Amino acid sequence: MSSQAAAIASPLGGARRRLADYFALTKPRVVSMVLVTTFAGYYLGAAGAPNPIVALNLIIGTALAAGGTLALNQYFERDLDGLMERTRRRPLPARRLFPLEGFAFGVLTAICGFAWLIGAVNWMSAAVIAAITVLYLGAYTPLKRVSWICNPIGSIPGALPPVAGWVAARHSLSIEPLLMFAIMYLWQLPHSLAIARLYRRDYEAAGIHLCPPDGPRGVLVNSLIIGDCFLLLAVSLLPALMNYAGRIYLAVAIVLGLGMLVCALGLIGAPDRAASTRRVIMASLVYLPLVLLVLVLDRI
Repeated sequence: MSSQAAAIASPLGGARRRLADYFALTKPRVVSMVLVTTFAGYYLGAAGAPNPIVALNLIIGTALAAGGTLALNQYFERDLDGLMERTRRRPLPARRLFPLEGFAFGVLTAICGFAWLIGAVNWMSAAVIAAITVLYLGAYTPLKRVSWICNPIGSIPGALPPVAGWVAARHSLSIEPLLMFAIMYLWQLPHSLAIARLYRRDYEAAGIHLCPPDGPRGVLVNSLIIGDCFLLLAVSLLPALMNYAGRIYLAVAIVLGLGMLVCALGLIGAPDRAASTRRVIMASLVYLPLVLLVLVLDRI
């Protein structure tokens, strides 16, 4: 490569790396889950065929707002991220981006998302997404430094995306989005508690309290996960029992809910706690997308 070509390639490569770092601030995998659940709520709320323009604008606005919120979360937790092996290579703790850059990017991206939703969708969807941002950054993020109660509180903003999708379609609330909220809320608790237990040492080293006291037998965490899975199984049946979904959904909800419960019960007396905890996490990762997919398909 000539010196001139190298001079051109170097700034281009640097620009690509910076763009990749900004993109990483948005936590794309988390945003993807937010978008899937938001669209599920929109599709179920749409009367007849969904409006593709409204759906597209909903996705764009939600992606911007969620990405900005998660970027701000990384800004506020950059000191903690630098203390954990699994997060210390993120752009802010690794100092590939300055803190002010991360803060400005998060604020501008989130504001653009809220404005997009207000202008292109409706104010109700923007209000729900804004509530997610306020709860996530104002309650869940600071509570992580204080108590594991941050998990049940943080599950509230995590369960609101389907509600945002529903009000984008209907301009009103009803029992159906509240059922979706309940399912997502109860799904998150065993999922997040299992992750908190699996990475407990890493979190504790950084002063993050995501897991309640977990003695040698793990009675409290096991009880919380098992109890949540029981409730999830019961609540997931309500859409079918209330005639909002059909028999196919009912059958899938029972099978997947029992699968989650069996994995949770496997925590009791497990000789390999890490392996049994990973099974709960894997079961939860299978559960949510399949339940939402069948709930949507059952309405076609």
